[in-house]
Amino acid sequence: MPTPEIKICGIREPGSLDAAIRARAAYAGFVFFPKSPRNVTPAEAAALSARAQGRIARVGLFVDADDAMLAEAMAAARLDVLQLHGQETPERAAQLRARFGIPVWKALSVASAEDVARAETYVGAIDRVLFDAKTPKGTLPGGMGLSFDWTLVANWKGPMAWGLAGGLTPDNVAQAVELTGAPLVDTSSGVESAPGVKDNDRIAAFCRAIQAP
Repeated sequence: MPTPEIKICGIREPGSLDAAIRARAAYAGFVFFPKSPRNVTPAEAAALSARAQGRIARVGLFVDADDAMLAEAMAAARLDVLQLHGQETPERAAQLRARFGIPVWKALSVASAEDVARAETYVGAIDRVLFDAKTPKGTLPGGMGLSFDWTLVANWKGPMAWGLAGGLTPDNVAQAVELTGAPLVDTSSGVESAPGVKDNDRIAAFCRAIQAP
């Protein structure tokens, strides 16, 4: 089985970014969502982006953001990927993909096979679907450390690239990859010592758990 790509999401500090790069993660995620403890301002993202340039791909995570916010973040952070984590429709995703000219990923909350099947509605509108855990109503849409029944996406053979998110930690990511065959894994709270505070040792351990020696 090929080694999956790794995304470390919710990076706010230069040291965390460097740890992700050292651990050979493929993507660094910057959260543009004020309600999140991992939120970064455009200015903070710009500094992190400059440090990441040419070393790791930069993903911007947004939750039902308007065009003005997206444009400001894009200009500041020079993002390589847009990740949509709200209620964005396939039409909205396609519109943003056309406007900004970079890959668009869509996170889908999963609690049932029907939730997984929703990915089909995004064919042609996005470049990758991220299957994430459904969070309780009234809470954050992600980054809560919750996982879902991985058998729902075991060896998913959909019409687009995909990734697995939700509750992945250094202790369970190898099992998750073995069960699902996920080509990409995405972690945030799973490599933190507190909400929004990345732990460099956990970042290293997470990546080491699924990488070839």
